[in-house]
Amino acid sequence: MFDRFSSLSILLRCGAVVASMMTAQVWAQGVIVSGAWARATVPGQMASGAYMDLKSSENAVLLGASSTVAGVVELHEMIMDNGVMKMRSLTKLELPAGKTVTLNGGSYHIMLMDLKKPLKKGEIVPLMLKIAGKDQRLNSIEVKAEVRDLTSIPGMSGRDGEHKHMH
Repeated sequence: MFDRFSSLSILLRCGAVVASMMTAQVWAQGVIVSGAWARATVPGQMASGAYMDLKSSENAVLLGASSTVAGVVELHEMIMDNGVMKMRSLTKLELPAGKTVTLNGGSYHIMLMDLKKPLKKGEIVPLMLKIAGKDQRLNSIEVKAEVRDLTSIPGMSGRDGEHKHMH
């Protein structure tokens, strides 16, 4: 028979397993997604960004994303144009075989717009990535991005200990 301390211990172990699954890599259709997270927002803020590393075993293309937390989800890129940082929407993002493509605030990223509610630290943002493989077959990868503090800086070391590199 379990006493309440044994039950608590089991619950804590189950929670640790779930937490480790959220920060673990997601692999599907030859694409590994790691370090996925989104930035928290303040009340009234209608947009945020989602960031992650993508590595494909074969040439592939990220065609877009969707999420239940936002009315509009788009791939974006930050570029310097005559000394001015500008953000533009992308229709696709190439994922070269064997190379890590990093989505962070200073380059490629996923914009979550028309948010349905503020994103709070510790919550999980579900994302569905749409990817075309080299055979042009469309695949979907479900990703769970942890919401981090609104002062978190994309491209810096994550809580999972991975060091992010800008490419």
